[in-house]
Amino acid sequence: MENYQLLMEKEIKRIVENGERPKLLVHSCCAPCSSYVLEYLSQYFEITVLYYNPNITYEEEYEYRKAEQKRLIGEMKPKYPIKFMDCDYDPANFFAAVKGYEKEPEGGARCKICFDMRLRKTAELAAGGKFDYFTTTLTISPLKNAELLNEIGDMLSAEYGVKYLNSDFKKRNGYKRSIELSKEYDLYRQDYCGCVYSKVERERASCSEG
Repeated sequence: MENYQLLMEKEIKRIVENGERPKLLVHSCCAPCSSYVLEYLSQYFEITVLYYNPNITYEEEYEYRKAEQKRLIGEMKPKYPIKFMDCDYDPANFFAAVKGYEKEPEGGARCKICFDMRLRKTAELAAGGKFDYFTTTLTISPLKNAELLNEIGDMLSAEYGVKYLNSDFKKRNGYKRSIELSKEYDLYRQDYCGCVYSKVERERASCSEG
């Protein structure tokens, strides 16, 4: 497996040596996952956070997670300012995309469709907004397939003509740091990814554990 963390570090080293501060569009799934990513990358990039998560089934949950994301950006004190880009709440697109995959387990084909959907939107907006790079916070989660996410990112990079910043943010204690920052900023940490299918699977697991 490719070491995506090392690839990112090499790219950042090149950026620093060239005295650049490129524009980066970061897709964020939630505030806790973005916390370390923003702390780290804001040292090197001009960041805009994109909140595009049509997989979140319940509107109240969606709005709460979005509000936490905006609060975090407002309370952080990064080296360079961080901007926020919103998208409309649009779960209908997610349900249409995963139709027929409702019974897939977490991490399976349904998740691949979801990853592609969110990263594709990010790549599209990055190209339209003349960003230099795009990436996602999703690789910080130990439950997400970083190799698959990077493969999708690289594919979309070639399709849209915008560089994808490879990552495996959970490495170098990234996930540990995100937990620390979540406590520091008192962030809401959900116990399921977002869609109703992951929620049901999580509830089943909780019942089994009990």
